[in-house]
Amino acid sequence: MASPTPRPPAEESEGPEAEVLVRREGHAGHLVLNRPKALNSLNRAMVRRLEEVLGQWERDDTVKVVVLSGAGERGLCAGGDIRAIHQDAAEGGTASADFWRDEYRLNALIARYPKPYVALMDGIVMGGGVGVSAHGSVRIVTERSRIAMPETGIGFVPDVGGTYLLARAPGELGTHLALTSDQIGAADALLCGLADHHVRSERIEELLAAFGEREVDEVIAEFATEPAEGRLAAQREWIDGAYAHDRVEDIVAALRGLGSTAAKATAERILGKSPSALKATLRALRGAARLQTLEQVLEVEYRTSCAALRSHDLIEGVRAQVIDKDRSPSWSPPSLEDVTEAHVQEYFAPLGEGRELGLVPATEPKESR
Repeated sequence: MASPTPRPPAEESEGPEAEVLVRREGHAGHLVLNRPKALNSLNRAMVRRLEEVLGQWERDDTVKVVVLSGAGERGLCAGGDIRAIHQDAAEGGTASADFWRDEYRLNALIARYPKPYVALMDGIVMGGGVGVSAHGSVRIVTERSRIAMPETGIGFVPDVGGTYLLARAPGELGTHLALTSDQIGAADALLCGLADHHVRSERIEELLAAFGEREVDEVIAEFATEPAEGRLAAQREWIDGAYAHDRVEDIVAALRGLGSTAAKATAERILGKSPSALKATLRALRGAARLQTLEQVLEVEYRTSCAALRSHDLIEGVRAQVIDKDRSPSWSPPSLEDVTEAHVQEYFAPLGEGRELGLVPATEPKESR
């Protein structure tokens, strides 16, 4: 059997066409997601390369800080390759489950990384893009940042540790973002605990260079500024009240019952999402709030993701939003009232011996607070 081709050392890129560019500048190690035409969407090879280089740099005393950014002007990362996931789901394959296994392990590695891990969350940062950035120790947004966990709109459930992050946002802001799939900007990302600092986009190149020359805290102190005002702080009162319920139907009713035009519009946006995904998402969020570690939450998310892969709504949601773009998904079951408790529980059912994620023993999420 031929020997495998050795991978280049972490100090070298594999060339300008590589999907993850790797370079060293001073004492900083830079990782650049390099699929700009696909908004730097992640695939399994990219995830494995990120894990490999992070492992090398963890053992390299000359690397003091790791910096993640995205190629192009549009964003850090739009998430996983949703078209590939759609094809896999339609064919009844297992490639997506294999990808998620590697991806979620990478998310856990980033969260526990022993060196400063700086994520430049410029532009679009969604789904899997949140997973490779928002678990980092230094998370930077710009005035161009548009951050979201858009899963319920495609019949999926927030993953990559998203339910862990959103369950720990102030009040019920995380529940609001999870159910609506709404995008947020810099100020709201800071408010929700998804980011730490704001830097103006015109200073990005200067910022990146500084990480290789100076201490992280010193760099942040120089470059960080206050972002423009967000939307969520002014909406906290009605968000925290309406989303305090543990049934999606009750949340929608509460939103509709408020005098706020924004709250009523929010209710209608929620009702456009997959009813099954909405109920599974709320269950996952409430369970994540009661689990202690990211690893425990990732175990549950792996179950919900694998269950969604077998569902009608994921295939239909991606078709309507991404492939045909008719924005008219036909959900099944079609309404919240039609989604049974047994159906929701299927999202959290054990996968069987040897099929769980395996970061820690899987923990059953509790059904109530």
